[in-house]
Amino acid sequence: MKSHQLLLVAALLLPVLGFSDDDGAPPKLDPKRIINESNGFLKEREPEMSAEEYALYEKVVEMISTQPDFALKLLEAMINDKEPPSPAFEFILGNAYYAAGQTAKAEVKYRSAVNRYPTFLRAWVDLGVLYYAAEKFTDAIPCFSKAVTLGDRDPNTFGLLGYCLEKMGNVVPAEMAYMQALSGDPTNGDWMEGLLRIYIQGKQIARAESLVKNLIKARPKEARFWLTYANILLVDRRKLEAIALLETCAGTGVAGVDELSLLADLYAEQKLVPEAVATYQKVLANTPGLGEQKLLRLAQALIAEHQWQQTQDVLAKLPEKLSSEGEISFLQTKADLLIAQKKWPEARAQLQKLLQLSPLNARALLGIGRTYAAEDDLPRATFAFEGALQNSEFTYAASLELANVELKNRHYDKSVEYLEKALKIERTSAVEDYLARIKTLVVKKAD
Repeated sequence: MKSHQLLLVAALLLPVLGFSDDDGAPPKLDPKRIINESNGFLKEREPEMSAEEYALYEKVVEMISTQPDFALKLLEAMINDKEPPSPAFEFILGNAYYAAGQTAKAEVKYRSAVNRYPTFLRAWVDLGVLYYAAEKFTDAIPCFSKAVTLGDRDPNTFGLLGYCLEKMGNVVPAEMAYMQALSGDPTNGDWMEGLLRIYIQGKQIARAESLVKNLIKARPKEARFWLTYANILLVDRRKLEAIALLETCAGTGVAGVDELSLLADLYAEQKLVPEAVATYQKVLANTPGLGEQKLLRLAQALIAEHQWQQTQDVLAKLPEKLSSEGEISFLQTKADLLIAQKKWPEARAQLQKLLQLSPLNARALLGIGRTYAAEDDLPRATFAFEGALQNSEFTYAASLELANVELKNRHYDKSVEYLEKALKIERTSAVEDYLARIKTLVVKKAD
């Protein structure tokens, strides 16, 4: 797998983990608990009830969380058309409606309470919680913000404000709100995860790494944090560290399919073939319905290990109906197996089928050229290699193959041209030495 492809895999995995602005996992909070706990009043900071209201309040306050329907009937019986209830009574009535599942009526009562008494801090909080629970994040933001300006310093208020801001794409104030929440509750995983999503989105690698380390330390059994950390390391191009981390995750028995799959991909990219094969097989054993691309990667790793029968067994596990991409990869893998076994005509037949599906497939053209070259059919090999040469991803390999063909044809000047073309793409000592030897043949031919 190419480096840019691996980084793309890393980038694609993050949203699956819930670490994106669109798919962030909601905080694990109980809205009813927050609202029920707000039933006590703050002296000298909130509206007062009438004597009659307070007498009833004392009787029903404990019932709201345990017998909300009965408490609601008692509270509603207090209301009359002649004199509206106090904002404080409306707030308690709103809590009772919410506890009974009547959120529309609860919203009306909370709204009335804050409109009549704008500094009613807890009514603003509970209204915000109501909107948050209904995923009306745009409506929740001004409620939590108002509570903060009124002096609320509860970490939950800051955390919920941060989450709502994050969901609306306001990442800068969301970051500040999450940090305020963590300053009051530094071990809260919900707020750490929220801040982690912000850091990942903003590519703040060092900060993201620090946070995910703390999350792993606090919750080591949650594989998604290990996978997130591995992806952070990959974005920072620290592949060997990512391998070591995932090996630790696997060694502790935490790693699941996603973690093992990424570890196997990294092993394959680093050409640690035995390790890649063993890890792919673990994934396959635990997940019979493994995706076609994972199976094909396993087959490629087995080909590199010269395990022909095992390769065939893996290919046999593929479903009869493949995706268009899967069909191309399947034919290429079968061809690679036959080429490794030096079965040139059979390999060529698979590659020709592939070209019917993907006519300008440079990798297939390169493979066909190699089968012809192995049979010393140099004109056809040249034609195939020249086709592959047009694809920039395969120009280097095709240039080396054409250099070999021209050497066999004793066209030393052309061989030099192709080697120099390859060296412009990637300079290696082996190709430079090869070029130096060909140049001596050019000189001898001139003499």
